[in-house]
Amino acid sequence: MTDHYFTSKPSADKNEKKIEARLKGQQMTFTTDAGVFSRDRVDFGSQVMIEAIDERAFSTLEILDVGCGYGPVGLSLAKANPSLHIDMIDVNERALELAKKNAELNGVSNVSIFLSSIYEQVEKKTYGAVISNPPIRAGKQTVHQIITDAKEHLAHNGVLIIVIQKKQGAPSAKKVMEETYGNVTRIGLDKGYWVLQSTKTD
Repeated sequence: MTDHYFTSKPSADKNEKKIEARLKGQQMTFTTDAGVFSRDRVDFGSQVMIEAIDERAFSTLEILDVGCGYGPVGLSLAKANPSLHIDMIDVNERALELAKKNAELNGVSNVSIFLSSIYEQVEKKTYGAVISNPPIRAGKQTVHQIITDAKEHLAHNGVLIIVIQKKQGAPSAKKVMEETYGNVTRIGLDKGYWVLQSTKTD
């Protein structure tokens, strides 16, 4: 059975390549590899989310990128906003090594990149935002856990922001966000990708 990008130790033979992307108004270069999510280009959903994010919604300067992959979301936000500090987590060890390499490649130092299966190794409770392009192939239960468990890591008025395609479960994710946070807004929409944002008010 072929492993997926949410495998801790991908077995696919390494085959690194460099890709370019313009994100948050900046030209970024990423080293990618086999066994990581969206190896050949920055995922369109991630691009839609990055451009939809309004950093003024963040209630603190501490941000968490869940399922960071090789780093396009967290690194582009960190580079565009030097005052932020972004913790970037993933279960895929190969992706994390690439994210660290890409932080250096793009001159980004205001990040911490570490291994965590969802929130297992996350200790902070005061993030101004939790951001995720969740691993759809890991299943609906995992996606919904990312949504619900983010709440205990958010500061008051912190926001959860996710991107998900309508055909891959955006309506049900929206319902879970509404039930968990009492509010949800669609802040971005492009080619079936919904960018959803909820605010922790209690």
